[in-house]
Amino acid sequence: MKTPLIYSKNHKDQTNPSKEKSDQREMDRINEIYNEEGQNTARFKAEEFHPTLWIEENRSSSLVGKTIVLGVTGSIGAVRVVELARELIRNGAKVHAVMTDAARHILHPDALHYATGNSVITELGGRVEHVEFCGLKGRADILLIAPATVNTIGKIASGIDDTTVTSFATTAIGSGIPLIIVPAMHESMYKHPAVVENIIKLKTWGLLIVGPKLEEGIAKIASNEEIVLEVERTLGKKSLKNRKVIITSGSTTETLDPIRILTNRASGKTGRELALEAYRRGAEVTVVHRNRLNIPGIWEILVESAAEMTDAVLYELQKGYDILISEAAIADYTAEPSTEKRKSGEEFILKLKPTRKLIKECRKRYSDLVIIGFKAETGVGREELLRRATATLEESKLDLIAANDVGKGGMGTEENELYLIGRKKGQPKHISGNKRKLAASIIEEIIELLNDK
Repeated sequence: MKTPLIYSKNHKDQTNPSKEKSDQREMDRINEIYNEEGQNTARFKAEEFHPTLWIEENRSSSLVGKTIVLGVTGSIGAVRVVELARELIRNGAKVHAVMTDAARHILHPDALHYATGNSVITELGGRVEHVEFCGLKGRADILLIAPATVNTIGKIASGIDDTTVTSFATTAIGSGIPLIIVPAMHESMYKHPAVVENIIKLKTWGLLIVGPKLEEGIAKIASNEEIVLEVERTLGKKSLKNRKVIITSGSTTETLDPIRILTNRASGKTGRELALEAYRRGAEVTVVHRNRLNIPGIWEILVESAAEMTDAVLYELQKGYDILISEAAIADYTAEPSTEKRKSGEEFILKLKPTRKLIKECRKRYSDLVIIGFKAETGVGREELLRRATATLEESKLDLIAANDVGKGGMGTEENELYLIGRKKGQPKHISGNKRKLAASIIEEIIELLNDK
C-alpha cells in the first residue's frame, strides 16, 4: 500500500461555482478518509515505518506482538542471519539486532539495519540498551543468539559479560527472559570437553540450545526453519503442553512386485503442517508416515503399507497419547505381492482385498482417546459431502472429522477447502486457505475438545 495522495483542485477555467462546491466537498471527504486511515495505520508513516518491513506477517501471525532481540557473534554463520531476521518478521515479530565487534568483521551492521528495519546496537551507551530490552521491565520477549561462537557460549556459562551480546545474555538470564542459543563452529571445537560442559550447564539453567547440524567437519548453524519453529514454540500458546499427539500422514504403498506399488496422490503436506502446529503449541509430536520431515523435536516412524501404519500406531499408543489425528490416505485395498517382477506387455489381473481400518481398531482399544479423522470424496455436492462425513463421524466414533471434495483440489496442492464437523450438533465449520492456516484451525478445534472433556 502506497502513501495516499492528497487530492487537490486546479481552479483555472472555473465556470460552474455550484459544481465547484460539490467537487470540493467530495475532495474534502476523500482527504478526510485518507487522513483517518493514516492516523489508524501508523506503520505507513515514513518516519515510523522502514520500507523493508512490508513483509510483516506475509508468512503467518504467529509472532505478532513479540519483540525479539537477535544477538549476532563472530561466526561465519552470521551471513545467514539477514534471512533469519526476515523470516521472523514474516511471522509478525519485531526484531532488534545486537552485534559483537567480531560479528562486524563478517557482516556489516547496515545489512542487519536493512533486514530488521531498526538501528543495530553495536555498543552500549547511555540508554543502557541491554537493560532497556532484557532488564526486569525490558521490551524483549526473547533473546536469540544466532550464531553463538565457542567464545560467547563460554562467557555466558561463566557469567563473563564483556561484549554487547554477553551483556544482553547476562541481563536476560537474570531477568528470566527466554534465551535461545544457536551454536556454530568447527566440529572439533564443538566436541571440546569444556564446550560440551558449558552447553550442558546452559541447558540446566533452562536455556534452549538449537542445533548445530554436524556435517563436513563443521557444527553448522541450524536451519532458519528450525530456529523460527523453536522461537514460535517458546513464545507461543502452550495450549498443548504436556499433551502427546500422534499423526498419520501422506499415502501408504501396497507392494505388487519388487518394483511396482499401489498408492495414491496424498502428499502429506497437511500432515506436516498439523505436526508443526501441534509442536508450536507445546505438544510432544509423533508422525507415522513414509516421508521424512527431518525436523528436530518431532518424532518420526517410517512405514510403507497400510498394515505397517496400523501396527505402528497401535504399538505407539501403548505409550500413552492424548490425541490421534488420522490424516493419512491409508490404502483401502492391498494385493498379494509377487516375489518376482511381473513381465511388462502382458495382461494381468490384480486380486485386491480390504485392509484393516486403523481408526476402528484404535477406538476399540482406546475409548478415551481424542480421534480426528479425514473424509475425502469426489464429485459430490456440499450436502452429500456433509452427510457422508457425518455418517463416518458417528460410525467410527470420531471426535472431529475434516471433509473435503478432492476432485476440486487439495491433494498435493498448497491450499485446500475443508468442512469441520464435531460430535456436538451444530453448523459445520467451513475453512479454506493454505494448509498451515487449515492446520491451525484444526488444532484450535482439538484444543476446544480437550477443554470440554
